Amino acid sequence: MCTVTLVPRPESMSGFVLTSNRDESVGRETLPPAWERFEGVRQYFPKDKQAGGTWLGVSEHSRCICLMNGAEKPHERKPEYRKSRGVVVKEFLASCRLRSFINKYNFDGIEPFTMIIVEWHDGLCFQQLIWDGKNSKHEYLPITQHIWSSSPLYSEAMKKKRKEWFEEVSAEGYTAESLLKFHKSAGNGNKEYGLIIDRGFLKTQSISQVINEPDGIHFSYQNLINKDTSEEYLTSLKQR
Repeated sequence: MCTVTLVPRPESMSGFVLTSNRDESVGRETLPPAWERFEGVRQYFPKDKQAGGTWLGVSEHSRCICLMNGAEKPHERKPEYRKSRGVVVKEFLASCRLRSFINKYNFDGIEPFTMIIVEWHDGLCFQQLIWDGKNSKHEYLPITQHIWSSSPLYSEAMKKKRKEWFEEVSAEGYTAESLLKFHKSAGNGNKEYGLIIDRGFLKTQSISQVINEPDGIHFSYQNLINKDTSEEYLTSLKQR
């Protein structure tokens, strides 16, 4: 599940654009983005109707989190897990002191994932957290352009090709518009590893984009299955 790109916006000290394609089984229903209070913290995210969690959200802690299924390599799924990864996202969005929260968090019984974290409460900060089922790895990333492709769905060769397509976007500049175009059309319609996939049982279900601007967060969501769209400007999450 998921292709994610993340780039800074040089015209704004804490500006960034995060864009996510969600690849999911065709029967998995999603509710459009909405506000929810979780553990006392206001959050805004699209919701997975089955598990009640999310893969992408923002919170009043000046934090954006996007989760992809799988770690750095494919894994063998277990029959059941203790907790949904989508609920993990909500817990991390609600955390007040993230680094301490990560260090104390119980990852046991959770399926492997890769989490992309952006914080801007004290300057812009890009982070990555990987849980492979045995070990967790948390690291700070350089403030530059990044692309991730989910390991359970995409081979190393596919990831390399997608990275090449992403680097071609730099010629016109990594703007919100060019990135959205990339997420909609890169791969020339290749249904196996283009940015919009269709493997029969598995399809790209939606495209979401989070833009951090001086006056707040612009959160757009496009459901590619039922064609619903959502555009919200979250001024209550404005930068400090």
